[in-house]
Amino acid sequence: MNCPRCGLPKELCVCEEMTKEAQRIRVTSDRRTYGKVVTIIDGLRDVDIEKIAKELKRRLACGGTAKNNRIELQGDHLNKMKDILIEMGFSEDMIEIS
Repeated sequence: MNCPRCGLPKELCVCEEMTKEAQRIRVTSDRRTYGKVVTIIDGLRDVDIEKIAKELKRRLACGGTAKNNRIELQGDHLNKMKDILIEMGFSEDMIEIS
């Protein structure tokens, strides 16, 4: 089966890796009801957000959700997020932690 974007076979397709390097990702934290802290990853476009959210939840041992082109993770994970996103193939220069 071929990639609909580049036409190459799925095994040779590099569209997702190229898309990952061009992302402008913003990572923030927010305080919710009852003082709960949530880490928000925003700016993900043209990638499988559900797959990324599942991997982040597994690596950080937390709950969370993927909706409206952003990922919300339970807990404060700002200090770990940049290293994990870089390991997942995103460009270090395009990750903004605030």
